[in-house]
Amino acid sequence: MNSDTLHHDTRTPSPPYGYSRLCTHSREQQIHIVAEFHSHKIRPSRIAYRVGIDIAFIEELIAGEIEPERFAQLVKYYRTGRYRQRLHESSRSKGVARYELQQQIEREFVQETDI
Repeated sequence: MNSDTLHHDTRTPSPPYGYSRLCTHSREQQIHIVAEFHSHKIRPSRIAYRVGIDIAFIEELIAGEIEPERFAQLVKYYRTGRYRQRLHESSRSKGVARYELQQQIEREFVQETDI
């Protein structure tokens, strides 16, 4: 070995890919956060970056490797809430634009829940 590799590295390590902060949430809270973000179609790497949840844990939840039934129920709950919120917000539009927007929201909701 050469002498350069034996000295102590004093540089601050970069955070792992996808992290911007330490996660301060309990495991239960993390599951709810991931379900809510996933229902809003936010990518796993972005969830990890925003909240600091371990990306491997996020991917395991989404893939159904951890608590598959419970996670699916939570995602459905948050998607339903998102659907209602979008329908409520569509009431600001008038006439045909409102109807078309509500039809689009309905189609997207049905497509998301059939997955």
